[in-house]
Amino acid sequence: MKQPLLISLMGPTASGKTDLAIALAKETRGEIISVDSALVYKDMDIGTAKPSLEERQGVPHWLIDIKTPEQRYSVAEFVKDAIEKVNDILMRGKVPILAGGTMLYFNALINGMSDIPSSDESVRKKVQTLIQQDGLEAVYEELSVVDPDIVKRIHPNDAQRLSRAYEVYLATGKPMSFWQAQKRPGLSYRPMQFCLLPEDRKALHSRIAMRFDGMLRSGLIDEVKFLLRTYQLNPDLPSMRSVGYRQIYAYLDKKDDLETMREKAIAATRQLAKRQFTWLRSWSDAHVLKSGDGGNLRHIVEKIGAT
Repeated sequence: MKQPLLISLMGPTASGKTDLAIALAKETRGEIISVDSALVYKDMDIGTAKPSLEERQGVPHWLIDIKTPEQRYSVAEFVKDAIEKVNDILMRGKVPILAGGTMLYFNALINGMSDIPSSDESVRKKVQTLIQQDGLEAVYEELSVVDPDIVKRIHPNDAQRLSRAYEVYLATGKPMSFWQAQKRPGLSYRPMQFCLLPEDRKALHSRIAMRFDGMLRSGLIDEVKFLLRTYQLNPDLPSMRSVGYRQIYAYLDKKDDLETMREKAIAATRQLAKRQFTWLRSWSDAHVLKSGDGGNLRHIVEKIGAT
């Protein structure tokens, strides 16, 4: 039996994924499943570059605005939700288009995910207390002893992944690398994969800076003020660790001035793009597209037609 058509469109931040995914959906009668860990949050619109309701007109989008910023959303939850949406879209005779830049989500969905236990709030608080008292390097040193395999794959400044790895060890007595070896399958078949990569890194950096400045002009600071008034938030929540939101949170907490906040946010976005590039360079089975190429839609449609 011929495999049903399923498309994934990956790429770093500010590479033009949103516009291309919407154009592709219109061309193929497709529906877009967001593969983005920030778009899941309600009321976080400007800083996530969330496609507007007008942009989404006529193109169903899924896994957007499904959580409040107070809530957490695990990789396992994403995989479950995404598989359900893929199956539903296929049953209705439409084309599922997985589009986004959260490579951890893509990896778990396409290649299967590790059966890692969920977080425990008391253990999380214990790890955060250790970081506050002794610094992130204390967690890194502890992990170097109990899980040397995992620290080889995590940057010493990656607070989120270091904290999570140490939480898993404290909660289970087994290192994260052990749990990562316990694989659960993802999708039952592989999508046709496309990777949107900018050729000019300097141009991408320029777009990142211009986009963030545009977000500030559009009211991003007021958006974060609204979030803080509306929800019970703290800087350790995944929503507030999102690039841009984290830096504005610090600015509103009077830890940085406006210009310092702007510089840190742009630098953090560039680092995010760099991490995405690292993932994508090692990705297999993906057709590489040049960001900014006006013929990308045609290239994808041709590839689809040739299968």
